[in-house]
Amino acid sequence: MTIDELIAIPWLIALLIFLARVADVSLGTFRTIVVFRGHKMLAAFIGFFEIIIWLVAAAQVLKNLNEWYLAIAYAGGFATGNFVGMWLEGRFAIGEELIRCISCNRKVISDALRAKGFKVISIDGDMGNENPIEVMFIIEKRKKVPEVIKSIKQLDPEAIYSVSDVKNVYDGVNPVKPRSFLDSSWILPNKRR
Repeated sequence: MTIDELIAIPWLIALLIFLARVADVSLGTFRTIVVFRGHKMLAAFIGFFEIIIWLVAAAQVLKNLNEWYLAIAYAGGFATGNFVGMWLEGRFAIGEELIRCISCNRKVISDALRAKGFKVISIDGDMGNENPIEVMFIIEKRKKVPEVIKSIKQLDPEAIYSVSDVKNVYDGVNPVKPRSFLDSSWILPNKRR
């Protein structure tokens, strides 16, 4: 079936443009998040397919500007693609996150998390009124963060915690291997000179 034959079936070409736009914007959203996390090769691979899909969809809309429903399908695909892209990235959960936790129950949370296999760095402190606190830093894969948060809430419902993205992690145990110049992590961590 040619494009001219598809134009004769308005709902079909509109559906195809909508689906193509959902695909390319989903890939674009996912690619942007992957770039932020430092995965350059994956981002380049995704970007290649993203732009091919975009070119095909945009060309059909631009060739048929008098068909208003194609512009609506194009815009609707864009809006839906943003949502789908964020959902897709959330399902893959690429990268690590830093969980900072403050608890007034010194050693309770950190010991329990260590017993579950999580790496916890803890620092004892006080809030100025001689109430002892424990400040914890936990870097964990994004897929495991909900488990860490659930444990924190169970162990100390009054604990304060925050979660933030981490671009690169150097743990001192696993050596950093040099990689291709296209990969974001090819540069070794700075050493004192």
